[in-house]
Amino acid sequence: MPLPIIFLGLAAQAAAPVAQPAPARRWTRTFISPMGEPFRQKTRGDDMLAAWFQQADTNHDGRLTLAEMQQDAERFHALLDTNRDGEIDPDEVSHYETAIAPEVISGSSFGMMEGAGPEGYRRHKPKFLQSTSNNPQQGAGRFGLLDLPEPVVSADSNFNRGVSIAEFRQAASQRFLALDLDHRGYLTLAALEMIRPAPPPAPNKPNRNDLDESALPGGD
Repeated sequence: MPLPIIFLGLAAQAAAPVAQPAPARRWTRTFISPMGEPFRQKTRGDDMLAAWFQQADTNHDGRLTLAEMQQDAERFHALLDTNRDGEIDPDEVSHYETAIAPEVISGSSFGMMEGAGPEGYRRHKPKFLQSTSNNPQQGAGRFGLLDLPEPVVSADSNFNRGVSIAEFRQAASQRFLALDLDHRGYLTLAALEMIRPAPPPAPNKPNRNDLDESALPGGD
């Protein structure tokens, strides 16, 4: 007796393979957090985006809230504020850019380094989001989720050449909202991985012994 058409259709659907989402690529290269903290690999295969997320998600429930992101910002602000005066001053910005996260100035064309110390403090207001047409991401923007070339200096909302804890907290709030694309009130690692996929791993440099000797100068 022939089976009903509806039953055959259901059977075919059950037999059809279920499409699985592609696994997220691990962020194995340097990652700079939304507030500017660099995360670099310690062991091969470390996921640096996940490392920041797990640090900021203090209760480890898989959801990063605004309060947790502000707490993480306060912790990093305290790390940068070496003289403990409550503000990240020009000298401390210079230390951040040269010793803590040199990626924010390496390979950049937006003129962040104009000298060290107070007189050389970054004139970032007119140049902050400038970029070249062939390289839209500059500075830290190449290593993070937001297009922020200099995440610390950009928190200076009143342009008084210093970043207070209140300004850093406010910047954390704004960046949290920018990352919360679905307006859920919290961030997840999976959602952050969708904002900007991890860059491909750096290619291995060829060993000289692996090169075709005929292609070298003087080769046959």
